[in-house]
Amino acid sequence: MRRLARIFPRLLLFNVLLVFLPAAGLLYLGSYEHQLLENQERSMVQQGRLLAAALGEAGELQAEQAIELLQRLERRVDARLRVVDAEGTLLADSARFGPRREPGVETPVITNGRSDWLYRLGARSTLFFQRLFRAAAPTLESSDVYGGSARLAGEEIQAALAGRYGATTRISSGGQRSVTLYSAIPIRDGNAVVGAVLVSQSTARLLGSLIEVRLDIFQIFLVSIAVAFVLSLLFSATIARPLARLQRQAVAIVDRRGRLKGRFEGSRRHDEIGELARALEKLSARIESHQHKLEAFASDVAHELKNPLASIRSATELILEVDDPQDKQRFLHMVERDVARMEYVLSEVRELALLDAGGQQPAPVIDVGRLASEVVDGYRAREGQGSSLELETGEPAPVVAVEPEHFVRVLSNLLDNALSFSPIGGTVRVAISSGPAGVQISVSDEGPGVAKVDRQRIFDRFYSTRPESHSGEGHLGLGLPIVRAIVESYGGRVECAPRHGAGASFTVTLPATG
Repeated sequence: MRRLARIFPRLLLFNVLLVFLPAAGLLYLGSYEHQLLENQERSMVQQGRLLAAALGEAGELQAEQAIELLQRLERRVDARLRVVDAEGTLLADSARFGPRREPGVETPVITNGRSDWLYRLGARSTLFFQRLFRAAAPTLESSDVYGGSARLAGEEIQAALAGRYGATTRISSGGQRSVTLYSAIPIRDGNAVVGAVLVSQSTARLLGSLIEVRLDIFQIFLVSIAVAFVLSLLFSATIARPLARLQRQAVAIVDRRGRLKGRFEGSRRHDEIGELARALEKLSARIESHQHKLEAFASDVAHELKNPLASIRSATELILEVDDPQDKQRFLHMVERDVARMEYVLSEVRELALLDAGGQQPAPVIDVGRLASEVVDGYRAREGQGSSLELETGEPAPVVAVEPEHFVRVLSNLLDNALSFSPIGGTVRVAISSGPAGVQISVSDEGPGVAKVDRQRIFDRFYSTRPESHSGEGHLGLGLPIVRAIVESYGGRVECAPRHGAGASFTVTLPATG
């Protein structure tokens, strides 16, 4: 049912129904008409051959003999039979004995469906298309060519007297809108042709059957048109209207300033329009969430810049009021410290803005173990570290497609965070390994750890939580958010978990290359 609910199968069904049924009817009508004509001609030829064979066995062809033989048939034949001699002179004609009537059986009346308005409508439509796409049919002569003539000289008679089978078609006389089929069979006396049997029959009965079939086909055609109209209304309700609703929602969810003020409404439909509605709902939700994060981020940045600006303004005002050089120097130092803090905030904000913008070029493949070793060696060379660093790398050396400066930034931020929580004399361990999920870089410390409720929030911008024993000065809560932004831009993830024993462990997973 889900597959049938797709738009493509429904459109395909619509086209097949609209095109196949009338086309199949027209193809069937042509085949049916051709079969009827063949059957009628075959019956006529069979009747003529039987009569020709009977007359040929009697030797010399005589008129009395031909008339007597036709009388013996008791008008049981459907066609009109005429016998001519070798000169084409008419010897006998079954029409002189009157129409065929079986005892106790009424002559069937052929209903003329031409008077039906439905037939006239279909006939005019068919005639119009035939004139457009078909070549003009050759003009037929009238069957009156034999009317009252004692000598028959038609082309089919000439062919039969020459020893060949002759056949032709003429327009029926008497105002009937039908044709008459003529077949001529030679009468042989040994090898000599002594005459011919002319069999003729109107297609009026056949035409009556065709009229009924044409009416049935045209009715099927009209039904298919009606079904197509109903399907069009259905498609309008199931396709056009939902698309119009999505268009109205697209206009309504954005205000004049381009801000998102709502979401697309989902759909329970199982076709492409339902999938589109659900995708737009998810997209609008993500855009709304991103918009709220940007607003919160802008508010947090303004707050972080507001405090140092207020401190700078107070310090500059006090510098003008004091005369003691030491006090002026102290206030100048405060200004320099707050300016450096603002520069650091702006630098980190710029880094996050670049990461959010994305659009990075394909990254080179780097040896994670070698680059991590260089970073760790640089931290070990610093004085007053207070904690030792250990590095463990697996074999073979894992490689990932990451910009080297981005990897250094991720590892440096994680090390800064771990060292700031690690107690004096503690150990910070860096472990690098490869697994089914990719390359993992784990940084763990022996500090107080991270509470369960904060393990996700610590990756939010400007969020920082530290125990009272650890000073929060100089920590803006941007280090870990930058780590997550970089890692996710490469299709990876970062997680925080408690370390066995004590402390916290941060694990970065990046897709492996090669």
